[in-house]
Amino acid sequence: MRKYFLWAVPIFFIAAGLGWFQQTEIIWKLGLIFGFSSIAIGAGHVKILSGYQYTFWIITAVCAGLIYPDFFLHVGSFDMRNKWLILIIIQLVMFGMGTQMSIEDFTGIRKSGKGVLIGLLGHFTIMPVMGFLIAKTFGFEPEIAAGIILIGSCSSGLASNVMTYIAKGNLVLSVTVTAMSTLAAPIMTPFLMKIFAGTLVEVHFFNMMMEIIKIVLVPLAAAMIHDILKTYGVVAKRRIYVLTIISTIWLAIIVFIGNSFAIEEDTSLAHILEIINFSCGAFIVGTLYHLLYKVYPKIDVIMPYFSMFGIIYFTLVTTAAGRDNLIQIGFLLFLASVLHNGAGYFFGYWLSRLSGLDKKSSQTIAFEVGLQNGGMASGLAGAMGKLATVGLASAVFSPWMNVSGSLLANYWRKIGNPEDETTPDTH
Repeated sequence: MRKYFLWAVPIFFIAAGLGWFQQTEIIWKLGLIFGFSSIAIGAGHVKILSGYQYTFWIITAVCAGLIYPDFFLHVGSFDMRNKWLILIIIQLVMFGMGTQMSIEDFTGIRKSGKGVLIGLLGHFTIMPVMGFLIAKTFGFEPEIAAGIILIGSCSSGLASNVMTYIAKGNLVLSVTVTAMSTLAAPIMTPFLMKIFAGTLVEVHFFNMMMEIIKIVLVPLAAAMIHDILKTYGVVAKRRIYVLTIISTIWLAIIVFIGNSFAIEEDTSLAHILEIINFSCGAFIVGTLYHLLYKVYPKIDVIMPYFSMFGIIYFTLVTTAAGRDNLIQIGFLLFLASVLHNGAGYFFGYWLSRLSGLDKKSSQTIAFEVGLQNGGMASGLAGAMGKLATVGLASAVFSPWMNVSGSLLANYWRKIGNPEDETTPDTH
């Protein structure tokens, strides 16, 4: 079936070209969108392109957002940049990613301690510093420059695990660094933003920390609750069920008496209460998801597709919102993404080699340093109400990270193991 979409690609692009020359707007616009959509669908039919199918969907989203910005920013009177919609979708993205992880991933530091420390050091120094230098060198306006620094200050993305797997790298090390950088993000991301972007945009350390907990750690906790119910013993399961019941009662009380107690918004107390409520929600969601998993076990396989959908949504809305900026500086942003991403691979690899890690572990750290969590950056930009400016970098950087990561992973896989021993670092 997919091959027919590939056959349709030249037809759509020819129609787009004819529409352009004849100045028939609707034909060239729809021709381009349908052409890229057909490539995204048909790519699965060609083995060499199948790994880039998600990337083609991202490119399609960018194309659609540029061509019909108003259409994708509003559905009727509803604003697609609504704060709560963005929060729900980014939590869905992180939850979907979390279902591919387990509690064991957070204990991998015992096996790869030295590699994890090098990965975290490289990740939270190389990328924000390079983001700052690139933003200053290119002279981007403050909020767009802050967006580049933001994506450099976020945790590793799960794409790094996928690329490490393709490259036959040290997967235990990769998963552990991703897990640890995610746990460190609530402190490190606002700290780095305060240092490098504090003069560009207003950065509230505590507020950003609370947002990261909500959009990253809470959905990740819900996924780990599912993992506990799936893999641990009766005692652990009983404790989770008890905590879920308590959480349900707590939220019911909050809903019932919520209007009786007025807490001033944007205060520390309000944020802490909000985190408690979201944490209770994590127990409920994690438990309900596990019950669904028991009925339909294949749902764990499907969840990453929901994460992909969420990233495509952010790309589409961010592109539409920042269309004018993207048209003006799109090429420069793309060049910045190539430099930023390439610096992560280069310095991540050689930092690891100079620290004594074997080549496979060094390749793994290169992916961990070079591939950022674009979804997290988009979610934070949305929470700041600056999706069209601060969020623009993640919309451009994310597609390139997928392309470059795939190319590098396949290259390293092709050349094979250059060393006699490929045992994971255990120092």
